[in-house]
Amino acid sequence: MRFSFKIRSAYTFFFLALFPATFSVQAQHKQKPVPVILDTDIGPDYDDVGAMAVLHALSDRGEARPLAVISCNKNELTVPTIDILNTYFGRLGLPSGVPKGKAADIGAPQKWPEMLVGKYPHKINKSSEAPDAVETYRKILTSQPDKSVTIVTIGFLTNLADLLNSGPDKISPLSGKLLVKQKVKQLVSMAGAFPSGREYNVHIDSLSSEKVFTQWPSPIIFSGVEIGKQIKTGLRVIANKKLKSPVKDVFAMTIPMSKEDAEGRMSWDQTAVLVAIRGTKPYFSQKRGRIIMKGGNNAWQDDPEGPHTYLTELMPFPKVAELIESFMQTPGK
Repeated sequence: MRFSFKIRSAYTFFFLALFPATFSVQAQHKQKPVPVILDTDIGPDYDDVGAMAVLHALSDRGEARPLAVISCNKNELTVPTIDILNTYFGRLGLPSGVPKGKAADIGAPQKWPEMLVGKYPHKINKSSEAPDAVETYRKILTSQPDKSVTIVTIGFLTNLADLLNSGPDKISPLSGKLLVKQKVKQLVSMAGAFPSGREYNVHIDSLSSEKVFTQWPSPIIFSGVEIGKQIKTGLRVIANKKLKSPVKDVFAMTIPMSKEDAEGRMSWDQTAVLVAIRGTKPYFSQKRGRIIMKGGNNAWQDDPEGPHTYLTELMPFPKVAELIESFMQTPGK
C-alpha cells in the first residue's frame, strides 16, 4: 500500500502519539553498532555474568561491536571467566587485560568461577597471563575513530584511573587523558548512590573513583545502586529447560544460596550495559548535574549544564527485568 505524503505524515504522527517508546526503540536499533569496551570486576558478584550476556546478545543483534572485555580485578579467575563467556558466545580472541599495579584481588564467595573453569573451555588459565589493562586500552583506543568509543565500567575504577595517568608511549604520543578525550564518546558507569550515599564499586578503590569522576574528559552516565537493586533477574533463565549455558549455571548455583535473591538477583551491571548500547529511553530518565566525591561516598549537585547524569525510573522495573532476562537467555555459538 502506498501513502501520499500528507497521509503518511498523519499516520506517523498518530503512531508516535500512541506508541512513542516502540518507535524510539526501533529507531535506535537502526543505528550503527556501538563500539564498546567493557570493564568488569567479574567475581565479587555475579551480575557481571548477566551483563556480559547482555553485551553479547546485543552484539549478536548488530547493535554493539565489542572491542574488549577487561578485568579491573586482579583475582586469578577473572580473566578465565571472561574467556569462558567470550568463547561460549562465539567471540574467541576478544582482547582482554588486567591491572598490573596495585589493584583489588577479590574472589566470589559462592565459588562459581571455580565451577565455570572446571566445566567450560577456555584458553587463559590465570588472569596474570593477560596483558596489562592500560596497554590494552591504549592499543584499542588508538585504533578507533575519534569520539566513537563507549566504555562501560561495572566494577572498580582502577583501570580507568591508571589510563588517565598513563603517558605517551610507543602506542600513542598522547597522554591517557588526551587519548580518552580524543577517542571516547561517553563513559557509562555502574557506580554511586543517588542523590547521595555509599556504593561498593566506588569505595573499594575510592582514590581511583575520585580521579575518574572529577577528571574524565567525556560525559559520564551513572547507573546507581538504587536502580539495579529494584531490577531482579535470573529466575526465568534458570527455568528455561532448553538453555544450557554458563550464564544459567551461575545463576542456578548462586540464587538458592541467598534468601535476598528469592525473587531474582539484583541487576546492577546489566543496566549499565543496556544503556551504553541502546541509550536511556524508553528504559530510564536522567538527572543532569555533577557527582561530588567525599572519600568513598558520593553526593550530587544539580546542574543543567553538568557533565554527568544518573538514571531514574521511567519504564516499570519489572519490564526492564523481563527484557534483560531475555538477553541473558541468548544461546551460545
